[in-house]
Formats: sequence, C-alpha cells, structure tokens
Amino acid sequence: MKFSFFTLGCKVNQYETQAMEQLLLQRGHSLGRFDEVCDGYIINTCTVTATGDKKSRNMVRRARKLNPDAVIGVCGCYAQVSPDEVAALDVDVVSGTGDRQGFLDRMEQAAREKIRLRDVDNARQRHDFEVLPAGGLAARTRAMLKAEDGCDNFCSYCIIPFARGPVRSLPLETAVAQARTLAAEGYLELVVTGIEISSWGGDLPGAPGLADLLAALCGAVPGMRVRLGSLEPRTITEDFCRRLCGFENLCPQFHLSLQSGCDSVLKRMNRKYDTARYRESVDLLRRYFPGCAVTTDLIVAFPGETEEEFQASLDFIRDCGLAAVHVFPYSRRAGTRADRMPGQHSNETKEQRSALACAAAGALSEAYRQAMVGTEQTVLFEQDEDGCSTGHAPNSVLVYLPEPGLRNVLKRVRITGLRPGGVTAEGLPAGDTAGPTPD
Repeated sequence: MKFSFFTLGCKVNQYETQAMEQLLLQRGHSLGRFDEVCDGYIINTCTVTATGDKKSRNMVRRARKLNPDAVIGVCGCYAQVSPDEVAALDVDVVSGTGDRQGFLDRMEQAAREKIRLRDVDNARQRHDFEVLPAGGLAARTRAMLKAEDGCDNFCSYCIIPFARGPVRSLPLETAVAQARTLAAEGYLELVVTGIEISSWGGDLPGAPGLADLLAALCGAVPGMRVRLGSLEPRTITEDFCRRLCGFENLCPQFHLSLQSGCDSVLKRMNRKYDTARYRESVDLLRRYFPGCAVTTDLIVAFPGETEEEFQASLDFIRDCGLAAVHVFPYSRRAGTRADRMPGQHSNETKEQRSALACAAAGALSEAYRQAMVGTEQTVLFEQDEDGCSTGHAPNSVLVYLPEPGLRNVLKRVRITGLRPGGVTAEGLPAGDTAGPTPD
C-alpha cells in the first residue's frame, strides 16, 4: 500500500510522523505525497488552537476527495481530545497520541477488512514512554530525538496535558544510543524535542535532570550540533549553565517560553514563574553563552488582559532584547479554565494586539540580526533558495550564501547584511566541512 501523511503542529508531531513513515517502510509499504492518489492517508493533528482543528478537518475532506476508496486515519492531539468530532468526518481509523505501532496495525486492518476502528485511551492514565525510531527520511542533515512526552503544568489556557498525558521520559541510555546511531547515519544536527522537555527525567530512577541528558548527548556525539526545543525558565539555573557552557556542539539558542510579560497575566495563566525569574534566566544564559539567541512565544489578548497589561508585556520583551518572538492571539479551548474566564476579547482586539506585538517582535529580530553583521558563523546548509544555499547558524538564524549546492555541508561564513527573516553571508576559504552524501 502507498501511504501519505499530513502533519500539523509541533516538532513532536513531526518526529512521530517521521517515525511512522519509517515503520510503514519496514512493513513493506511505500510513501507518497499527500496531494496524490494513495491507498491510505494519515493526518497527524494539532489542537493547540481552533485553527489547527479546522485545518485538520479540511485535510480529512481533501484526502477523501483525492481517493474515495482510501483508508483514512486521524491521530494526534485533536483526535485525542475530540474523537467524536473526528469520527463524524468520514474517517476509517481514529486514534490519539499514544501507541503509534497499534495505530498502524489498525490502519492495515481497516484497509484489509473494510471496517472502521476507533481506539482512544485516557491519556492521563499513561505511564510508559513509547520508544519510536528517531531521525527522518528526507535528508541526512537534521534529525529529531523525542526525549519526553506529556505535561503536568496545567496552564489555564492549554489542553495539552489532557491530550498528551503525564510526563514520561526516554531513558538516558536509550537517548544516547539513538543519538549515536543518527550520527553514524550522517546527520549533522540533533534536535532534542518533547512536549515539555524541562521536566525530562523526573519520572526516571534517581530523577536525573535535563542537564544530565544534554551533557550525555553532547559528549556522545561531539561531531553533531545539539539543539534544544522549548524550555521553561525554571530550567535555567547557574548549575545548568555552568555544566553545559563548555560543550561547543550545544547550539546557543534557547527558546524560553514566556507567554506574557506581565505578572498578573502570568498568574491567571497559571504559569510557574514571574517576570523577575524569567529575566534571571535570560541574564544567566547571556553570561554563560555570550551572543546566544533567546527566543520565546507570546500570547496576546488573554482573557481579561487590559491595555496596560498588554503594554507591560511589550515593554518586557523589548527590555529582554529577545532575538525572536512568536506571537499568538489567545485561542479558546473547551475544557480549559481560561475558556471560562471573564473578559474574553473580540477578534478585532486580538488582531490589533497581534499586529502591535508582531511589529515589536520584528524590531527585536532585526536588532539581533544586525548585531551579527561582521561575525563569523559555522552554518549547516540545508537547501537552495533564490540562487543561494540556505541554512541555520548555531543561533538558529537563517543564513543565505550565494553558493548553491551546499546541502548537508557545514561551512564557515562571514555575515554581511540582513534580508527578510535572515542574514546574508560570504564564504570563508578555510574551515569547510562536508557531511556524508545522503543515501
């Protein structure tokens, strides 16, 4: 059978899709594009926002039009928390966020027996981490390693603890073994991801911490860049920074989740820090990782957010001098406390505040990238675009070099200027390092 995937949402979803692709190939199936006629379509869904739900429904309808006789399966967070809605969409297999191997079993069974199947558990009752094959199929440039699943934070706006269940961690020895395998396969960068990786290890014997995992990974694969996913500010302590600052292969980009730069809003969000603790984390990172990029997420128009609170949030991100800010208007999610809060804002207010926050974020990004001009960076090039090789510097800034054809090459460059969303560069004669040729 030929299967195709459409994936929405976070890096964890991307990782799990890549794992399912590998598992299907191991079972003797083939892979196609989502816009062509296939025997089976799998939509791996996101439910962080209402927009994600809508896109998921649209993809189901598109797949059914492409091949009315295909077996269609829906998995992921939307299917986990709203299985009845998904089942009503003319779907053959409804699964959730767990047991990916079992989901593929049910896809094969539904295709073989022409039946419809549904298997969605209670995510909060999960206790085991499902180990899946790490890596990817498209290239040998960047691989993802899912080290953690689940979340116990219960932020007032977020449905994910109910969609993903409690924190479960990939054992350190397994993580190191997977990283070494990926390095041997020719990957040049490892992205450590999870639903809430700051909580990694708390459920393992001896309760190791994230710094233990990162030190082990960086030491095990010194030839790979190691990049982190989203972190909670509480993760950043002096001990964390001191232990990790000596690893040259740890990418100096830290995505510290903020959500609001106003303490009263943070309290209503049920976040576990205030702006003083967040600023302490930023200062520690800059002390131990000079020039690092501190990036974040920001939710605007949270229920009850006043104009003064919104302005305080903008002032805070400017004061922190963040390298990049991803702006999201608040999206109501049934089943969360924030959905029941007074002071829900209109779409007009959400759009206005999003526009102002995006303008502030754009200015911060430009200032950070301008400070890079004249510096030398080792860039991992990934693809060609507009006659240039494009790739990411260690701080995750996108670099354009007018030398096409450098995919999967690490090359030392000098930053020469800015372009929308990135920087331009010129190549340096020494220090070029080519990665292995992809299979």
